[in-house]
Amino acid sequence: MATAVVLKKLSWTMEEGLLGKWIKHEGDQVKEGEPLCEIETEKATDELQAPASGTLLKIAFGEGSTIPVNSVIAVIGSPGEDISAIISSSIPAKTAPAPAAIETQKPVIQEKTSDVGEVRISPSARRLARERGIDLSQIIGTGPGGRIVSEDVLNAASKTQPPSTQQKPAVLAGHRKVIADRLSLSARTAVHVPVTMEVDVTAANKLKNEFQESGTKISITDIIVKAAALALTEFPRANSMLLGEELKPMNEVNVGIAVGLEEDLLVPVIKNANTLSLSEIARKGKELAESAKNHSLSSKEMTGGTFTVSNLGMFGDVILFAPIINPPETAILGVGRANPKPIAIDGAIAVRPMATLTLVFDHRVIDGVYATKFLQRIKELIQNPQALAG
Repeated sequence: MATAVVLKKLSWTMEEGLLGKWIKHEGDQVKEGEPLCEIETEKATDELQAPASGTLLKIAFGEGSTIPVNSVIAVIGSPGEDISAIISSSIPAKTAPAPAAIETQKPVIQEKTSDVGEVRISPSARRLARERGIDLSQIIGTGPGGRIVSEDVLNAASKTQPPSTQQKPAVLAGHRKVIADRLSLSARTAVHVPVTMEVDVTAANKLKNEFQESGTKISITDIIVKAAALALTEFPRANSMLLGEELKPMNEVNVGIAVGLEEDLLVPVIKNANTLSLSEIARKGKELAESAKNHSLSSKEMTGGTFTVSNLGMFGDVILFAPIINPPETAILGVGRANPKPIAIDGAIAVRPMATLTLVFDHRVIDGVYATKFLQRIKELIQNPQALAG
């Protein structure tokens, strides 16, 4: 019996995916679990696996197509099997772009072939090469079995000199389009309201130094993530999601950390952050940040977030900012620089490092008083971080 290959929803807000490359072709024999094609979605590239074994009888979408979720993109079965009923039900909600239009939008990338088949390359490396116009035939893979990995493409890109300094128009596509669509969705739907407070990070800096002296490196961001995670357990409405007309409370506290790259914005997620120790959060955060910089994050590491922290304080000049909520989350925390300021303590003036916390919340879900108390709790935990050290 023929089996439809369906593009399933990989995150709460996913509505479509970009088909990057077919790994298998019509007529190929495939085994259940084998990769069929590469799908770009939610700022990550994943391999879509075969749901059954058999012959790849039909491919419904070409490379470069934008495919709505729940669309049938291929059919697996036995040779000669009637698949007309499956094909007739796979009419897409959107028309895939014509191949000619795709070719004019992106540089042509030549892929080296050999006697044993096509070039071996990871999905994230292939996306990087396509976006940066890198000729794969000029790259020697350093991955397992000679596979080209993201680092190989980045190294090749750093050695490539642009032929001209003249800027050319670029089509908004791929991951940049995903970012644009998600931020536009957030701006259209959520009622963004910011609340800003200053927080004294003296005790947080002291705790950071104590960890470092014991051989464990943590950052202020790690402390803020832990504080936010614990506060979310006390203020569950800030950890909920408005999906259509349904307000869904989330059972897990998964904190995303915004990582800004040269031409991209990624938000890897620390799962169950409220149950992790500070050292565990620091280790996981570092691993995710490295994967983000190497463009090797998986969709699993990029999805499932219930709250986001965005820290621009390390840039020094950023006093405060109000970030856009990452849909369908209810709130996001923006962190500004820690600046020495004179403040009153027990009737005396003291100079302390004061950072800004700006909570942007969706007023459809929580009101100002609730959001203020939530932010006050985060501030309290940061200023008295010993409770976070356990």
